Amino acid sequence: MAFPSLISPVQRAIFVAVALLFAASFANAQSAPSQDQSGATGYSSSQAGLSASGLQLTDFSLPDNPDPGTPAASGGGAGQYGNGGQYGGGGKHGLLHNLAFEVGGGFNAPQSNSITYGAQFTVGGGLNFSKRFAALIEYQFLDAKLPGYLIAETGASGGHAHIWSFTVDPVISLFPKSSNDVYITGGGGFYRKVTSFTDPVASLYCDYFYGCGYVTQNQVVGHFSSNQGGFNVGGGYQHRLGGMYGDSKTRLFVEARYIDVNSPAVTTQPNGLGTTTVAAGTKIIPVDVGVRW
Repeated sequence: MAFPSLISPVQRAIFVAVALLFAASFANAQSAPSQDQSGATGYSSSQAGLSASGLQLTDFSLPDNPDPGTPAASGGGAGQYGNGGQYGGGGKHGLLHNLAFEVGGGFNAPQSNSITYGAQFTVGGGLNFSKRFAALIEYQFLDAKLPGYLIAETGASGGHAHIWSFTVDPVISLFPKSSNDVYITGGGGFYRKVTSFTDPVASLYCDYFYGCGYVTQNQVVGHFSSNQGGFNVGGGYQHRLGGMYGDSKTRLFVEARYIDVNSPAVTTQPNGLGTTTVAAGTKIIPVDVGVRW
């Protein structure tokens, strides 16, 4: 009966050892998934374990594969789309993003006695150097009637003046971060003015349904022109049309400018008409309504 009493402590020792080994195996199995999901930290722990066991990580890695602990692909994607990359919100915009365009039209009011009221339109393009400052090259065409005294001097029955220009015009926004902005503008460049006189003239007209016949139309019977410099200055109001982040480039605007064309004084008989005299200088105020983007 002494043998069972000697076996009992040994059995208890074996049982305790087996229980400890089982608990250690169970704990290691539970901790393995969390290490796989922990990214760089979990991988460093595994690398340390391999080194402790006498194995080096470089013995098993392929030369063309990147370090698994460094998420190179996701890092490159983040740089490209979100953290200062080409398409991300923090990236720098290229030249095309800074291009500016405008188109508008309206009426003009005379400020000198060589023209009367008329209509005009403007188109332009340039660069936005910042939200506050832009520079545009503008083409403008103004059509104005001639005053009665000028037409009477020549003996014609009607007339008009056409002024077209190419100018360089900076635009300075006073409230660039607001959806409702006030701006000032102005500049100068090349202006061409053509003054024409018209008379009703019978001319041959043909169409498909009625054949040919004579009709009376106003035609230019005399004109004179001049090329010179000029300047403009003015301001306006513009409303930003929103955008997903409140940063849309599209703006509706209304503006007025004062234009001074340095046209010379002229005394002439245009195409054999009566003698007429036009004072130097042509001053006009165009009022524009349009859109910039």
